[in-house]
Amino acid sequence: MKSNQLALTFSSIAENVGIARLLIASVGAQLDLPLNDIEELKVAVSEAVSNAIIHGYHNRSNHIVYLELEVTDSTLKIVVKDEGCGIPNVEQAMQPAFSTDPERMGLGFVFMQSFMDDLQVDSTVDIGTTVTMKKQLKQTSNASH
Repeated sequence: MKSNQLALTFSSIAENVGIARLLIASVGAQLDLPLNDIEELKVAVSEAVSNAIIHGYHNRSNHIVYLELEVTDSTLKIVVKDEGCGIPNVEQAMQPAFSTDPERMGLGFVFMQSFMDDLQVDSTVDIGTTVTMKKQLKQTSNASH
């Protein structure tokens, strides 16, 4: 089984959300994913990265966001990690329309859940949050002949 790993660390500024989106789009294109799937990956990644910047670091730019990708034959795994304030109640944070910021829709986790096959959120107050998302890759027809 072949595996490809990519890791990107970047400053917690909004401009870097676009770079995270470009990276996941490039990986999706390499995997020959349909455009719709690539769009969904871009949304999921931007939501996770935005959460880290906006909620984890309260828009303070002097922090680091970690993005790790692992591609195997069957799975694309995306990990977005911050060392921010953490989420006191992950279950509550994952409810549709829940947001600690009245300006936000609170649909980030909803998008991540609906666009990915698996979503795990691990968070510790004052230590940070790790969001792990997995997308099952459909096997191409010539994979197992």
